Amino acid sequence: MSQIHPTAIISPGAELDTSVRVGPYSVIGPHVRIGAGTTVASHCVIEGHTTIGCDNRIFQFNSLGAVPQDKKYNNEPCELVIGDRNTIREFCTFNIGSPGDRAVTSLGHDNWIMAYVHLAHDCQVGNHTIFANNTQLAGHVVVDDWVILGGFTVVHQFCRIGAHSFTAMNSLLFADLPPFVMAQGQPAQARSMNFEGLRRRGFSAERISAVKAMHKVLYRDGLSLGDAMVRMGVLAAEKPEAQPDVDMMLSFLQAASPQRGIVR
Repeated sequence: MSQIHPTAIISPGAELDTSVRVGPYSVIGPHVRIGAGTTVASHCVIEGHTTIGCDNRIFQFNSLGAVPQDKKYNNEPCELVIGDRNTIREFCTFNIGSPGDRAVTSLGHDNWIMAYVHLAHDCQVGNHTIFANNTQLAGHVVVDDWVILGGFTVVHQFCRIGAHSFTAMNSLLFADLPPFVMAQGQPAQARSMNFEGLRRRGFSAERISAVKAMHKVLYRDGLSLGDAMVRMGVLAAEKPEAQPDVDMMLSFLQAASPQRGIVR
């Protein structure tokens, strides 16, 4: 039995694995490639130079691979790349990249993307993230692994969101959000660290203790950012198991934009 509904329109140039299922009235363009086990529900439009991996669940009424909302775009062959095992709920809009940056918008593996999420051009989203309803990412945003963004979170262009961080509902990010930090507000401010999320991911007591210590020096001790980073550098010697976590935080802070700064 055919996996493609007879009302779906599939361009002859599209490359779909034989196990891909496409629902009624969906439209798939000539430069689209879709891997094994992926399901595209009804009334979806997938266009542009879009590559979708295996075992994704794409619900109805999605627009994937449309041109960027960038007035400088002039029909360059930019891309949208989606990995494996993602869930993409209704009414999401993911645009291709733009020639002024990487020319690629990307979503990694094992992400849970809820309804009405927007990924603008050149966004880079890692793995194991959760974006609640109406999360909106402007162009060039980078989201690291295991991030959770609460409903109606809005992220300014070029911001970076560190691994294991978390935003509350209606948060507005104008600055880079460091790893592990829980933020809330308009503009967002740091409230705590994502300790419960770390426990659920199997972080040891020693690693969580190091994250607590980093939170203290970064947000509670009244230190400049430079002094806080020096203090953090000592933590790894005291808690060797936490070396990767300390290194990740220091690397993020060193790379933070001096114009935007970090959420503090």
